[in-house]
Amino acid sequence: MTTDSKPFWIPLFPLQTVLFPEGIIALKIFEVRYLDMMKACFKNQDFFGIVGIEAGSEIRSPNNPEMLLSQFGTLAKIIEFDPIQPALYMTRSVGHERFTLLQSRCEKNGLWMGEVKLMSADPKTPIPTELNDAALLLSEIIHSVQKQGLNENQLPFQEPYRLDDCAWVSNRLAEILPLSVSQKNHLLMQENPRLRLDLINELLEDGVDLNSTFH
Repeated sequence: MTTDSKPFWIPLFPLQTVLFPEGIIALKIFEVRYLDMMKACFKNQDFFGIVGIEAGSEIRSPNNPEMLLSQFGTLAKIIEFDPIQPALYMTRSVGHERFTLLQSRCEKNGLWMGEVKLMSADPKTPIPTELNDAALLLSEIIHSVQKQGLNENQLPFQEPYRLDDCAWVSNRLAEILPLSVSQKNHLLMQENPRLRLDLINELLEDGVDLNSTFH
């Protein structure tokens, strides 16, 4: 896909989290609408969209306000689709291009569909000296995870590890920062990866602690 493509419709998976390009997300699938959708996407190698829920919930009740989806999201493609039980699957998907959500609708079966327009890919941007500490912190986190003896399929990061690139470093840190969906989406929407890493560095300097994230 290219960023000059026309808007198109895709199935959406609303979540209380945000996926960034090249990120890995593990999902447990058991609801019929998502089982059908994910099976079709896996069979046809189609994309679906991960969008953050900024307010409300998919579960509608008098106590839950109407669900508010983020205006931004990320295309995802399934890389693992493992049956645990007849109606329970463990999946892992990888993030691709970011998109702007132009409009959305809920189908009769409860599945959300969205018309999306792709955003430009992050340009490769070397990490400036003043932001080296952020890259070093991510490197230390990766080494900490690797020491836990996890196999490649269990790691939350996918190689190659581009610790010299603002986009890759900022995206990986944004995924693991303990931030709200709205804050993560604010980082996702930044078109300048250097600015995204600047914003993350400010959060780290303000005391956000990532050292214990995977300990």
